[in-house]
Amino acid sequence: MAKKKSANEAQNASKPITNLRDFFIDGLKDIYWAENALVKTIPKMLEQATDQKLKTAFKDHLAQTKMQVERLEKVFESMGVKPEGKKCLAMEGIIKEGEEIMEETAPGPVRDAGIIASAQKVEHYEIATYGTLAAFAKTLNERAALDLLLKTLGEEKKSDSLLSSIADTNLNSQAVDGKLQSKDLNAV
Repeated sequence: MAKKKSANEAQNASKPITNLRDFFIDGLKDIYWAENALVKTIPKMLEQATDQKLKTAFKDHLAQTKMQVERLEKVFESMGVKPEGKKCLAMEGIIKEGEEIMEETAPGPVRDAGIIASAQKVEHYEIATYGTLAAFAKTLNERAALDLLLKTLGEEKKSDSLLSSIADTNLNSQAVDGKLQSKDLNAV
């Protein structure tokens, strides 16, 4: 049996979104919250990582993420909308999962592999989100927003590729038994 909403709950309930522009803005608020959350989370991942290439990648990505937040603010501005975030439940879950991985693994290659897996989930979510938002911007003829979103989409794809490269260049092999192994895979 459905619970009847109180007058206060009914008053605070948001109206359903009925057009693409409003849905687009809602999506921008979602990713704006997500990017700001990542600005707080990436330093934790950087601190927990042990692989030097991974640490460097996170350091660079933190600076890039801060620029992406500023870019999103320009998207809002180009549309005449105040930049504000709306809690992104998906990103909140991905971040929480990543924190659990860092808590449940010992420092070293296994944790690094877990951090990369978590970071790639973040990148894949961002790629899907920015791709969708760019498609909406194109449909809505929001040219300035489209250009800014496509720039970020390209950066997210490069970040995902870099993480794959770091994992594939011996890090995952080291995680097999949790020990550093020879970089020469033929030496076995």
